[in-house]
Amino acid sequence: MGSFIQKQILGMQWLNTLIGKILSAAGLDIESRFGGSLHFFLYDVIKITILLFVLIFLISYIQSYFPPERSKKILSHCKGFSARIIAALLGTVTSFCSCSSIPLFMGFTTAGLPLGVTFSFLISSPMVDFASLILLTSIFGWKIAIAYVVLGLIVAIAGGTIIEHLHMEDQVADFIRNGKSVCLAEEKLSQKQRLISALHSVSDTLKKVFPYILLSVAVGAIIHNWIPEGWIVSMLGKKNPLGVILAVFAGIPMYADIFGCISISESLLMKGALLGVVLSFMMAVTTLSLPSLIMLKKAIKTKLLVTFVSICVAGIILVGYFFNAFQALFL
Repeated sequence: MGSFIQKQILGMQWLNTLIGKILSAAGLDIESRFGGSLHFFLYDVIKITILLFVLIFLISYIQSYFPPERSKKILSHCKGFSARIIAALLGTVTSFCSCSSIPLFMGFTTAGLPLGVTFSFLISSPMVDFASLILLTSIFGWKIAIAYVVLGLIVAIAGGTIIEHLHMEDQVADFIRNGKSVCLAEEKLSQKQRLISALHSVSDTLKKVFPYILLSVAVGAIIHNWIPEGWIVSMLGKKNPLGVILAVFAGIPMYADIFGCISISESLLMKGALLGVVLSFMMAVTTLSLPSLIMLKKAIKTKLLVTFVSICVAGIILVGYFFNAFQALFL
């Protein structure tokens, strides 16, 4: 039953077979490079778009029960280590894009929440949201997906703990540190309003993300059908012990969410890249994209920004080497 859910419902293998039959009926050889690339492209674009629609709808609906004001109240009643755990968990049901997480981080910090708590949220929100869990399950299986989320939460909680113990409150931008938090009454939404709001979120997200999905799947198709496997193995496989580090620093300049890099990661793994290399690349892309760091620089000073990036990079690299070491248990 679990295999059926992963392969046919989440992985949509039926769609892969259907597209293959349609292309073959049209006279295209799907075993050729061009035919295989087109097959890969159509299957992944349709599959990821369907998953995006369903997941963003569900996440947005869940988010309607956790508006910023309610999240502030929840976190304000928690102290110390438990507060950082709750903050990291809240990150899994909020924004799935690092740039979208920063305004919430700023609001929480202005409200007077401890810096460690707000950074636990900032790390976990783009790294291990609900969409990551489902999308990773559809591609890599539930064992990898759960391990990815658990390790991501550990990185978020550990990162927040380190930052809190460094006492870097003076490294927050003055307009945030001295700002006044405005408490707004929570808007009570009807079920119809929640559903309409979720549909609007799907539409807005699709407009923003779809071009990146097309680009990512196109790159994935090229890797899958045109790049020699030996090249991938030599750079990102067992032959290169620095593959994880290379993947992390290659991912940081990119701007994409989990939907925008999943096809590239899938193709790299199929071509012989190590599991830890692929997953650390995804973590780096979603958590430390260059646009989000530029935006974050306006909210915190250089010393804190460097500390944040260093903690995330170190954590992601450790996660990558963990998956490399225990790859046999997951695949």
